Amino acid sequence: MIVIPVKEGENIERSLKKFKRKFEKTGVVKELRSRQAFTKPSIQKRQQKLKAIYVQKLQREEE
Repeated sequence: MIVIPVKEGENIERSLKKFKRKFEKTGVVKELRSRQAFTKPSIQKRQQKLKAIYVQKLQREEE
C-alpha cells in the first residue's frame, strides 16, 4: 500500500504528484500491461539484447 503523509496546509496537487510518482515507481501499470498479452521468451530475450546494445551505444557516445 502506498502511503503519502500530507502536512497541514500542503497543496493537494503536490501530494497528488508525490502519489503518482510513487505509484509509477512500483511498476504496477507496467506489469499489468505486460501481462495482458503473452510474449514468447525468445522475443523477450531479443528485446533485452536490443535494449542492452542501445544502452551500451549511449554510454560509448558519452565517453
